[in-house]
Amino acid sequence: MRILAAMSGGVDSAVAAARAVDAGHDVVGVHLALSRAGGTLRTGARGCCTIEDAMDARRAADLLGIPFYVWDFSERFKLDVVDDFVAEYSAGRTPNPCMRCNEHIKFAAVLEKGLDLGFDAVCTGHYAIVRPGADGALELHRASDAAKDQSYVLGVLTAEQLAHSYFPLGQTPSKAAVRAEAAERGLTVAQKPDSHDICFIPDGDTRGWLAERVGAETGEILDRSGEVVGTHEGAHAFTVGQRRGLRIGTPAPDGRPRFVLEVRPVSNTVVVGPKEALAIAEISGARYTWVGTAPLGAAEGFACDVQIRAHAEPVPARAAVVPADGVQHLVVTPDAPLDGVAPGQTAVLYQGTRVLGQFTIDHTVSAVPLSV
Repeated sequence: MRILAAMSGGVDSAVAAARAVDAGHDVVGVHLALSRAGGTLRTGARGCCTIEDAMDARRAADLLGIPFYVWDFSERFKLDVVDDFVAEYSAGRTPNPCMRCNEHIKFAAVLEKGLDLGFDAVCTGHYAIVRPGADGALELHRASDAAKDQSYVLGVLTAEQLAHSYFPLGQTPSKAAVRAEAAERGLTVAQKPDSHDICFIPDGDTRGWLAERVGAETGEILDRSGEVVGTHEGAHAFTVGQRRGLRIGTPAPDGRPRFVLEVRPVSNTVVVGPKEALAIAEISGARYTWVGTAPLGAAEGFACDVQIRAHAEPVPARAAVVPADGVQHLVVTPDAPLDGVAPGQTAVLYQGTRVLGQFTIDHTVSAVPLSV
């Protein structure tokens, strides 16, 4: 096959590209330039898209003896990921930019361009497995190494995208094995630290970054009954489940700490309450997709596991596609309440190791009455 290897400059994508070469594929490496800030260096940065990352990717490609290119996707990244991130926070939701990047950039824009150029698949360093199901249709499954499993962030893939995705690391027993292999191959990124945080906020100061783009306006902090218990300097700086940094002047009647329960951007208010009030009995969303074939009985309801964060434990649940106001919604009722769910987060559904699909959470139902 003709393989387009997306090379971030990290150890995972470098080893994935090397394995594609070993498998006899015709491989071409490509690094995605996602920022037009030409001076971005890794010093003080914790992302994955710096100039030094591009250099690391090029060195790996040279060692593997494959052609290497840098593709400028900065404008599309800004529109589909960065601007979406700002808009979601402005609306009081908590977005996942990595999901949007996989959905719109790595497995949409890159794959689309790759197919136009005659490539058969895009290869990445994600830890996940693609294999045929009982009906012969391709399915996405968790990686062998549960600690490194990245199937959650791939839950946005469509059946068409899955058919052109190649994940050589899915069966690897551990990240340590990948690093050891990279060292044996002479790849200079063998011990390079993993990237983390949001790549376009390299210093990790999400609050400050948002304040520059959304603006900071003083507002009220309310308890669940609507009583004012404090003030804030911008609702965008808060996320559901947050405890630190509230600076509430009025102590709770029971003396226990309070957590952010809700962010209301229209009124610029933040609602706080006890930790128990973070328990969620139901989540739903209209923006849902299936990975491959839709599950049987979607309208009647089906058993599944739901995962609301990349490294959260899956929770047994019941899901169904339900019409409301002329729109189909995916509604999920977990067997046990979920903790600290925020609108804007992504919920990914599983059956065993298989990824069924995902949806953006639009609405939550509390498991705790207002009196608590």
